[in-house]
Amino acid sequence: MHQRDAETKTVAEAKVASERGSVVGSTLTPLGLVAILIANVALAFGPWFVRLADTQAHIGPIAAGFWRIGLAAPVLALLAWGSGARPVRLGRAMLVTLVLGGVAFAADLGSWHLGILRTTLANATLFGNSATLMFPIYGFLAARAWPSRAQGLALLLAAIGAGLLMGRSYQLDAGNLAGDLLCLLAGLLYTVYFVLMARARATMAPLPALALSTAASVLPLLVFAIAMGERIWPADWTPLLGLALASQVIGQGCMIYALGTVSPLVVGIALLIQPVVAGAVGWIAYGERLGTADWIGAALVAAALVLVRQGRAVAPTPRATRLAG
Repeated sequence: MHQRDAETKTVAEAKVASERGSVVGSTLTPLGLVAILIANVALAFGPWFVRLADTQAHIGPIAAGFWRIGLAAPVLALLAWGSGARPVRLGRAMLVTLVLGGVAFAADLGSWHLGILRTTLANATLFGNSATLMFPIYGFLAARAWPSRAQGLALLLAAIGAGLLMGRSYQLDAGNLAGDLLCLLAGLLYTVYFVLMARARATMAPLPALALSTAASVLPLLVFAIAMGERIWPADWTPLLGLALASQVIGQGCMIYALGTVSPLVVGIALLIQPVVAGAVGWIAYGERLGTADWIGAALVAAALVLVRQGRAVAPTPRATRLAG
C-alpha cells in the first residue's frame, strides 16, 4: 500500500517537474526560434497595413480587423486540411478554450485598432505590447517558480531595451488617455489569448488550433464593426490581403506554433522584436528615422534572446529522473 502511494507521488512529482520545465524553462529549439522570429517580423507590418486600409481601402479600423480574420480563415482551414487535420468532435473544455481564445483575440484587435486612432503610434506600441511583461509573469505564476539568474537578467535587459525603444517617443497627454487605455486593454486581452492558445496547443496541432480560433473571431469583429457604424466593403483589397497574409496566416501561424515549443518568457521577450521592425518600416515608408537609443534598445533585446536561447530548462527532480530511467 505504502509502495503504491509512493509510486503515485513519484509520478505526480515527475509531472509537476515536467510542467514546470515547460512553463519557465528557457531551452529553445532552432525551429521554435525561427518560428518566433518570423512571427514577430510578420506581425510588425500589421500597423502599416491598418494605416493603408484607412487611406487606400477607406474602411474603419475594426472593419480592417474583420477582413484580416475573414480573408485568412479559409486559407488557414485549407492549410489545416492539407496538414492532415480532419473534422473531429472536440471535447467541451477544448471547444470552450478555442472559442474564448478567438473572442479574446477579436476583442484585442478591436481595442487596439480603435486605440491607434486615439493616441500616438508610440503610445499604441507601448501599451499594445504590454503582453511582453504580462505573459512571462503568467508563466512563472503558473509554474510557482522564481526566474533563474539568467532569466532574470534576460527580463532586465528586455525591460531596459523596451524602455529605450518606446520611452524616447512616449508622450503623456490627457488627450491620449482614452487611446492609451484601449491599447492597454488590448495588451491584456492579447495575454489572455496567449494563455488560452498555449493550453490548446498542449494537445492540438498549431494549424487546426489557429484555424478554429480564427473562425471564432470573425463574427464578433463583424458585429463590432457594424455597431460602430464603420464602412465594411473596401475600395482597395491590396492592404487587406497583405494584412491577412502577413499578420494572420504567417504571423499568427508561426506564433501559435511557437506557443507549443517555447516558454512564456521567450515569447514575451520576442514580442519586443515588433517595435524594432515597425520602426524600420516607419523609417523606410514614412522617413521616421531611428535614433541611437532605438539601436541600443534593439541590441539589448537581442542580448536577452541570446540569454534565453542558451539557458537550460528546469531539470527534473531526482525522483523523476529515477522514474524515467
